[in-house]
Amino acid sequence: MKDKAAQLGTIALIGGGKMGEAIVVGLVKRAELDPAQVVVADPNEDRRAYLGATYGVPCVAEGAEVPHPRTVVLAVKPQVLREVCGPLVASPTFRPVRVISIAAGIDTATLRSLFGEAAVIRVMPNAPLMAGAGMSAVCVGPGTPRGEGELVRDLFSLMGEAVLLDEGLMNAATAVSGSGPAYFALFTEALARAARHRGLASADALLLATQTLKGAARYLELTGVAPGRLREAVTSPGGTTQAALEAFAAGGLFDLVDDAVAAADMRAKELA
Repeated sequence: MKDKAAQLGTIALIGGGKMGEAIVVGLVKRAELDPAQVVVADPNEDRRAYLGATYGVPCVAEGAEVPHPRTVVLAVKPQVLREVCGPLVASPTFRPVRVISIAAGIDTATLRSLFGEAAVIRVMPNAPLMAGAGMSAVCVGPGTPRGEGELVRDLFSLMGEAVLLDEGLMNAATAVSGSGPAYFALFTEALARAARHRGLASADALLLATQTLKGAARYLELTGVAPGRLREAVTSPGGTTQAALEAFAAGGLFDLVDDAVAAADMRAKELA
């Protein structure tokens, strides 16, 4: 990681919220970068105090206070990205080599228009990044070497898994993995609710639902078995699982999921 650390140089992390904190953990705990190499900019004084005390990273109120960063990570919401970037691009000492953005829907052309000749890399991580189990989609903009994307992919792989995609697929990836943890949580809620309706205590219902889904996901990960194969292995002809799957089919589960992902995909385009 020493070569990558040298390549990244001073990192200005703009935004110290939950996702920003997850990136700090990935950089200083998993990538084992020197905390002094990562400077977090966040306007909230309490947040700065917490991040500094917890991870040993220097913190400032404004990103433009970071002198000559080599790498910038924009960990802010897409709705405020342009506002946040204004003071950065106006500063004569803020001329990074690369800009990494995790703002959903903001394309690389927009980033390039703000940061000129810097290499621009777009990343769509998800909330499990905070537990070191994230799924991140990475793409580079026109004119940015693929090697820059590979660097960032490898970096975010330290916080879970990461894949390098064409930019045209990023909104779809956002709709699947970026929003996906909420879908998982919703299905967990629904399954636990169904258990409660059949007499189970709330704590038992939630444990049954959560551990079952977590275990199934872990089984798929460890074995490499296709989801359909696991479904078939659990389903006995005429049994309880078949009855449940037929109810899902009658309700149009596959079409409903496709519609939901399409809605998220469209919203990602609108945010751009």
